[in-house]
Amino acid sequence: MALPLMPKATAVWLVENTTLTFEQIADFCGMHSLEVQAIADGEVATGIVGLDPVASGQLTQEEIARCEKDENARLRLIASEISQPKSKGARYTPVSKRQDRPDAIAWLLKHHPELTDAQICKLIGTTKPTILAVRDRTHWNAANIKPRNPVTLGLCTEADLEKQVVLAHGRPGAAPRGESPVE
Repeated sequence: MALPLMPKATAVWLVENTTLTFEQIADFCGMHSLEVQAIADGEVATGIVGLDPVASGQLTQEEIARCEKDENARLRLIASEISQPKSKGARYTPVSKRQDRPDAIAWLLKHHPELTDAQICKLIGTTKPTILAVRDRTHWNAANIKPRNPVTLGLCTEADLEKQVVLAHGRPGAAPRGESPVE
């Protein structure tokens, strides 16, 4: 179950402004009923300003009124219409692992030629010119590049790699397995 934004502040507001039971507030805020009782007694969260869940769009006044009438009823959070971001954004690679990127690129090009350059960029946080330089063997350190698994290098997770491979296999025109531009 999803919890409200700032659960303690929401609990403070509900304790101060409604006649809901401690159990109802605790269930809605993901807290223990004794903690809600301590809020009501002034022992916990004394400096926290209450957050109005109605004003923040997490509850309706009708929902609060419904639950105030029935002690067994539970508050239901309003589903947010704001979409969550789907990507994690730019990937940061520590300085100590940056020299491993060309090795990871070479491994991906050798073992998963069906991956697009964009997928490789997303997986290990590199650029298309770097991928092209490794593929064409024009990289400044081409003589020392040895294909190594990016998962073991810590540049991506196994789950991320598998997800990209599955997406690549589902794409029309993907290169067949075994045909690699890098040997």
